[in-house]
Amino acid sequence: MAIEVAKALLDRGQVNRAVQALLAYNKTKANADALLLNENEKISLMVTVWKIPEQDKVIKISLPHAVRPETAEVCLFTKDEPNMTSEQTEKFYKALLNKHGIKNVSQIIPYKTLKTEYKPYEAKRRLLGAYDLFLADDRIRRLLPSHIGKHFYKSKRAPLSVNLKAKNLSTELNRFIQGTILPINSKGCCYAARVGHTGMKAEDLVENIIAVADVMAEKLPKKWKNVKILHLKTQTSVALPIFTSYICNPEELDEETKVATDQKEKKQKHKGKKNKLKITNAEISTTETTKDLNTASVPVEHVKKKKGSAVRSAAKEVMPTQQDEDMPQFVPIQNESLENFESKQRR
Repeated sequence: MAIEVAKALLDRGQVNRAVQALLAYNKTKANADALLLNENEKISLMVTVWKIPEQDKVIKISLPHAVRPETAEVCLFTKDEPNMTSEQTEKFYKALLNKHGIKNVSQIIPYKTLKTEYKPYEAKRRLLGAYDLFLADDRIRRLLPSHIGKHFYKSKRAPLSVNLKAKNLSTELNRFIQGTILPINSKGCCYAARVGHTGMKAEDLVENIIAVADVMAEKLPKKWKNVKILHLKTQTSVALPIFTSYICNPEELDEETKVATDQKEKKQKHKGKKNKLKITNAEISTTETTKDLNTASVPVEHVKKKKGSAVRSAAKEVMPTQQDEDMPQFVPIQNESLENFESKQRR
C-alpha cells in the first residue's frame, strides 16, 4: 500500500528533469581535478523527515543499476582461518572470490593484519581514504569498532556485514557493492542515500531513485507519510527538490496515524466480536447436544437407585408388620364327611 502511494505521489517527470539538470551542470562545470583524474561525482538522494525516529537504523536497498563505477575500490575484512597465517588467509579468500566470479573486491585484510598493521591513528585514516566501500565478515563484525576507529562511523562508512558462507556468494556481495544504504539516526531529520554517479545514464539514475523511494515507503519509520521533502544533489551542486509532502504541519501526521490506528483497532474489535459470536454459538450447540444425550441416556446410578427402591417396596409388602402379628389368626373348620361320622358312632 505504501509503495503504491509513493509511486502515485512521486512525479517521474520531475525526477527526470532534476537528473538531466545535474548531469548538464556536471558537464559545464569547470573542475580541473575531475578533468585530470576523469572521476565521476556521486549523486545522492537527500531525505528530510517530519518526525525524528527514536532509534538508529540502517536500511539496506538493492538497486537495478550499480551506484559505483567499475574503478571503485572495495575492501573486505575477513576472519582468520585456523592453522593459517595472514598471508595464507588472504590467498584463501582471494581464491574463494575468484571461484564465484567476484572481481570487484580489490583488497582483503584478515583480522590479525587489521589488529597489527592498522593500529596507529594515521594508518586508520589512510585506510579510510583509500577505499570507496568496506565490507566485513559477519563473524567478526562486532569486533571491528575498537580496531577501525570512530572516523569510519562519523563519515558513515562503517563496514557492512556480509555472509561469506552463502551458497550464492556473488549475489550476496553484489547486493552490497551495487546497492546502497540509507543510514537513519535519532540526532537529526536529514539523511542521504547514494543513488548513482555522474557517469551513469539518466534513465538508470531515475530507476534507482524510484527503487529507493519504494523501499523507503515500506521501511522508513512511519513510512512514506513521514517524508517531508526529497532533494537530489552531487558533491558540488545545489540540492534540487523532486518531492514535497502534502502535509503542512507535523501534527497532521500524528492525526493521520491516530486515525489509522483507530481504524485498525475497530477492525480488530469487529473481528473479536465475530469470533466471540462463533464461540458462543459453538458453546450453545455443544450444550444442546449434551442435554439431548443426557435425556436420551439414563445414568447407571439412577437405574441402580430405582432397582433398590423397587426391591425395598417388595420386601415391605412381603414382610409382616407389627399390626399384622397382633391380630388373631382364624383357622378354617374342616367339614368331615357323613361316612366318617357314622363310623365313629358305631364304635
